[in-house]
Amino acid sequence: MKGAKSTTKRTDTKLAVNKKAGAVTKGRKASKKAVKDPNKPKRPASAFFVFMEEFRKQFNKENPNNKAVSAVGKAAGAKWKSMSEADKQPYVAKAENRKAEYEKNMKAYNKRQAEGANAADEEGSEKSMSEVNDEDDGDEDGSGEEDDDE
Repeated sequence: MKGAKSTTKRTDTKLAVNKKAGAVTKGRKASKKAVKDPNKPKRPASAFFVFMEEFRKQFNKENPNNKAVSAVGKAAGAKWKSMSEADKQPYVAKAENRKAEYEKNMKAYNKRQAEGANAADEEGSEKSMSEVNDEDDGDEDGSGEEDDDE
């Protein structure tokens, strides 16, 4: 019986330590994770996923009772592998068009981000200049009071 009690305590201790370690690790990961910008354009779909958009509609019409997402993915994958390059070409072309649109949107997004960063830097430097000027104005006569008589 003594052996049973000691193993139970060891197991409880290990669980308690693991829970604490997980909580600390979780907090560390959260602080390192970057915040996503909701205005950033989404990456374009590959040719296979463009194919999947059409295939999913067709598959669901043919199999209305199928609720498994994995079945659709497996069927689409099998069909995609069996398709020739000529059959895949329309999907590849659509994917390239989406990629070109994405790159155009990303250039515009990056330009807006750069302009926003430059504006923030300029505002910060203007504030610094005004703070410096305020300090210089108060130090001229040493009194720190306003001189309205001049």
